[in-house]
Amino acid sequence: MAAGYVDFPLIAYHFGKVSTVPEMWIPVFYAIAMGVDALAALIFDRPFDRVGISILIVAVLLSSFFAPLVFQGGFYAALGGMILWGIGMGAQESIMRAGVAEMVSLHKRGSAYGVFSTGFGVCWFLGSASMGWFYDVSIPMLVAFSVGTQLLAIPLFFMARRHEGRL
Repeated sequence: MAAGYVDFPLIAYHFGKVSTVPEMWIPVFYAIAMGVDALAALIFDRPFDRVGISILIVAVLLSSFFAPLVFQGGFYAALGGMILWGIGMGAQESIMRAGVAEMVSLHKRGSAYGVFSTGFGVCWFLGSASMGWFYDVSIPMLVAFSVGTQLLAIPLFFMARRHEGRL
């Protein structure tokens, strides 16, 4: 999921470069996404307590389609894309970390969070570098990479679901 998740600086650069979003609205779009991020974290936490990491599948399905809206749509499509982007951020910041706690015993959590954060950061870096390159080559390729990479995470969440509470 992290490899396909576009950092906001690239989104903001795109908005400014193609004038999809007027410059004065770019920070407003970010603020809206951060508000959605906070709400999504609260909304997804309750289902996480009931069904576990499976709720990440729903979050990924919702948020993975932000890229076509942000990079290929007009003002309102970009706004919708930022809302979906905020949903994904909320899921990443709350559910994924809670999922680590569910899958790992208490005495191994420190190491597990270290491994998780390292893997997440490396994937996000490699994905961001790739999407930066794609941005210069082809926006449709960037969008396909973003959506495809995020959707490829879904089978991994199904596998993780089988291991909840076992490590």
